[in-house]
Amino acid sequence: MVDAGQIVSLHQRATLLWHQNPAAEAVDPACDPAGWLARVALQHHANFDLWHIEDEARAPGATDHDLAEVKRRIDRTNQQRNDLVETLDLALLEWLDANSPMDAAAPLHSETPGLMIDRLSILSLKIHHTGEELVRSDAASAHIERNRLRLGILTEQRTDLAACLDELWSQVMAGQRRFKLYRQLKMYNDPALNPAIYRAAGK
Repeated sequence: MVDAGQIVSLHQRATLLWHQNPAAEAVDPACDPAGWLARVALQHHANFDLWHIEDEARAPGATDHDLAEVKRRIDRTNQQRNDLVETLDLALLEWLDANSPMDAAAPLHSETPGLMIDRLSILSLKIHHTGEELVRSDAASAHIERNRLRLGILTEQRTDLAACLDELWSQVMAGQRRFKLYRQLKMYNDPALNPAIYRAAGK
């Protein structure tokens, strides 16, 4: 079910495609929309959107009005990103229940596969954008060298994390580890839980 190499390859292909064609589908139309890799692609697309919305927030010429709207988009997209992490873990837990139930006595792993895939997604975006800095025609040689070093570090981090994901899944399948669904339970978007919202509404 979980293959870190397959996930990393999907992240790389999708990142390149979406940068070349922002209107491209989040999920390959040939892919089963309810399938595992479709879920991985959707979660990655939320990170892709979030990355570029946050870039807008840092634009030097952005007005206060622009920043307020961007902040709302960041909140909505980050909520979507976290919700999609949960759907990844839920899909894995449902698959395990049906095919290879986890050993309830196995040690609990604190980080879920979904959270690890989210980190791989972000690393893919960092690697892509760092690679872009290496080919900038207006960049000084020191800038290019700095980013070459950064790219090596990021690539090593992704390789390590992918290996850890594969190891965790192997341990889960062998009954040596287990994980749980951890709800993020974000409060800032909930009108009933964010004091800035419900106090204003009570005026």
